[in-house]
Amino acid sequence: MANRIVVDPITRIEGHLRIEVEVKDGKITEAYSSSPMVRGLENIVKGRDPRDVWAFVQRACGVCTTIHALASVRSVEDSLGIEVPPNAEMVRNIMEGALYMHDHTVHFYHLHALDWVDVVNALKADPAETSKLAQSISSWPKSSPGYFSDIKKRITKFVESGQLGIFANGYWGHPQMKLPPEVNLLAVAHYLEALEWQKEIVKIHTIFGGKNPHPNYLVGGMACAINTESPGGINAERLAYVGRLLKEGKQFIEQVYIPDLLAIASFYKDWGAIGKGFGNYMSYGDFPTNGYRDISNFKFQQGVILDRDLSKVYDVDHRNDDIAEFINNSWYDDYSEGKDHGKHPWDGETNINYSGPKPPYDQLDINQKYSFIKTPRWRGKPMEVGPLSRLLVGYARGNKEIQDAVNGALGHLDVPVEALFSTLGRTAARGIETQLVANWTMEFYDTLLLNIKNGDTRMANMDKWEPELWPTESKGVGFAEAPRGALGHWIQIKEGKTENYQLVVPSTWNASPRDPKGQRSAYESTLLGTPVADPELPLEIIRTIHSFDPCIACAVHLYDEHGKHLSQVQNVSSCEI
Repeated sequence: MANRIVVDPITRIEGHLRIEVEVKDGKITEAYSSSPMVRGLENIVKGRDPRDVWAFVQRACGVCTTIHALASVRSVEDSLGIEVPPNAEMVRNIMEGALYMHDHTVHFYHLHALDWVDVVNALKADPAETSKLAQSISSWPKSSPGYFSDIKKRITKFVESGQLGIFANGYWGHPQMKLPPEVNLLAVAHYLEALEWQKEIVKIHTIFGGKNPHPNYLVGGMACAINTESPGGINAERLAYVGRLLKEGKQFIEQVYIPDLLAIASFYKDWGAIGKGFGNYMSYGDFPTNGYRDISNFKFQQGVILDRDLSKVYDVDHRNDDIAEFINNSWYDDYSEGKDHGKHPWDGETNINYSGPKPPYDQLDINQKYSFIKTPRWRGKPMEVGPLSRLLVGYARGNKEIQDAVNGALGHLDVPVEALFSTLGRTAARGIETQLVANWTMEFYDTLLLNIKNGDTRMANMDKWEPELWPTESKGVGFAEAPRGALGHWIQIKEGKTENYQLVVPSTWNASPRDPKGQRSAYESTLLGTPVADPELPLEIIRTIHSFDPCIACAVHLYDEHGKHLSQVQNVSSCEI
């Protein structure tokens, strides 16, 4: 008999993801990914002024804040033939770079590290030995025995009180927790430091965009104009402050995040063979340095890798039928052509009137539709998107900067390239690219300063922004690389209004249910074969899913008219089937 394990919710960031697996002889033999919340933003923006859509769809997520707004504005600019000037491009890149630095660091420490770090075990650590370890791997100043002794005392108070607070509900003492006490204490100390640091880097968003989350810097200009001579705008002092925040962020990443990542990973090399999945990887590319339409100048390169074959990279075309979404296993009304017919996003539908079985439920009925997430495919194939995909595409494209960074990490851990195709590789890739993005963002900042110094005041061709100058019908696509992976917004404009709008987000690619051919998406595929030591404490499931940094915040929270939750979910359960 197989054992059915239900983990719901599985994310630490918000709870719209449910994983069910079947375990037999200690390994996962089947896996199902389901999102029990509906998303209807596409319907909300229909009929609205395309210039306003970004403000609505940006609210799809407050975690990867601003990236949806960027993709939306790019889709409208693409449909109208608008090109942004170099300084605006650099500001956009700086804002996105700051997002990456914040998002990836927060994910490592606050959403994923506790899958590998045993907080309670840190109480056994010798602060003096922890200090020696810290100083051997980094020059970070907070590394004295007294510092780690104070951290140990703080943790002790949590444990002795019986209320672990932010460290509650962890799998402390699990047999798969392998770190020595001193490494656990080091990681917990930096967990707390990262909580303080993360609130600083987002100040860049408030300087250029007025606030965070959901800064406003893309449509109608930034919150404050850049004028180095005026105290009322973004003057030389504020620009210098942005530079300082970027440098401090880069320092934290290089001296805290990366050393911790490598130290922890060195004890879990066996996870370089777990969580491999089907081996198809896709990157849309991002961080343009010479215009959004010239993909050859992107820092993150565009492409598709099939079957882990790094010798060939396929191009991505967002405008043809390479990309299609299916709803055969999603809780939406079937397309007019039938449930097994995929639709390109420009022709996509979001019909939420499906009347079949939906949540709440005790167990998924996988013989019927079982998720609110649609199922996207590239040329009929499932794709994994995210940091690992971006690095693999850049590596295969011959990007020396990416190759050097990846090879350096592999050499440090003494693992082969094949270890990248795994849970360990996915986690390491996020750290590697965070360091790359920190370097690039400093480049964007220096370019912006140089342009301002040289008097560059070029403006966008905003005459195309007026509806009376628009064609009767047009369509565009705005793509970006969100921290979690490939993000696309497709818009159709008719007579000055939004005729159709579709979002295909990273977790749609990774977390979607099976397609009409029965092909699994990334989450379901990577769980197959994963060993599970204790079905009542399925830590291994959480490790692999968290390695994707799952976020289903692009779904909508459902309440009834009285403000009450429509469903109740359990934390972890198991049952015999």
